[in-house]
Amino acid sequence: MEFFKTDKIIDFMGKAKIFLALSAFLVLGSWALLFTKGLNFGIDFAGGTIVQVRYDKPIEIAKIRAALKKSAVFKDAAVTYFGSNDEIIIRIKQSSKKLGQDIGDIARKALQGTGHFEIRRVDMVGPKVGGELREKGLMATIIAIVAILLYVSVRFEWRFALASVLALVHDASIAMGAISLFNVPVNLDILAAILTLLGYSLNDTIIVFDRIREGVVESVKLRELNQVINEAITKTLSRTVLTSLTTFFVVLTLYLFGGEIIYGFSFTLLVGIVVGTYSSIFIASPLLTILGFDLEKYRKKLAEKKKRQAEKERMRAMYEQGMV
Repeated sequence: MEFFKTDKIIDFMGKAKIFLALSAFLVLGSWALLFTKGLNFGIDFAGGTIVQVRYDKPIEIAKIRAALKKSAVFKDAAVTYFGSNDEIIIRIKQSSKKLGQDIGDIARKALQGTGHFEIRRVDMVGPKVGGELREKGLMATIIAIVAILLYVSVRFEWRFALASVLALVHDASIAMGAISLFNVPVNLDILAAILTLLGYSLNDTIIVFDRIREGVVESVKLRELNQVINEAITKTLSRTVLTSLTTFFVVLTLYLFGGEIIYGFSFTLLVGIVVGTYSSIFIASPLLTILGFDLEKYRKKLAEKKKRQAEKERMRAMYEQGMV
């Protein structure tokens, strides 16, 4: 399905400086948020206990907080609605092991007189486990980026690899900035969304880079890299838009109707799909020119590689015929 006519090449590179400046502003703004405001680490990374309580009718948060203040355990608890006004989440920094007793029983006693309710869930993560999860999550992200760098270097060229990794850093930075701005709790599902975002964005970028490499070989009349990039992005634009829109609407459905449990995951993917699609078109390819990619040298390199391959096939054919 073609949304855009490919007989007219769109001049994306003519606006490259504008988009690069916009991206620099967004990335720097995201880093500023991360350094000043920081991230709202959830129970998975910060440790603590979550108690999920459901009432048979809507309940006022103020009433719950007043009841919990009478308990030494829940005196500094954070109380929020969970999807609806008849279900709440109580968060405390302590763990059940530290308290030495069942925190569910403590919650029942503290909430007596607030209405008819049931304790639906009690989750506990110790601070040591939370620290280990943070370290492993960071390590998983670093390993993923290094693996991507190596993969793209082998498949294309080191400038393609560096450009794709810089685009991924751009995407992850803006996504994390949005998470910080909207105070989304950072748990394991957010980490999963970030890693999914890296894969999604890389896939889009690789498709554009693959078309650029084909253009280097096929469009020999084009002597400027900007022309090759414009042609490659234009040729893949319909595919990129179609894929991004279908994915976006699926994730939007999860965001709107999936409930609080997957709110962080779907929110991160929503931001990531928009930013990842944008970067694969307007950021990754212009970075090739900044990194000094030489069109003619790359064409000579590909020609020499093709020549060596042809020579190997010729020698193999002569060997099979007994001529060597």
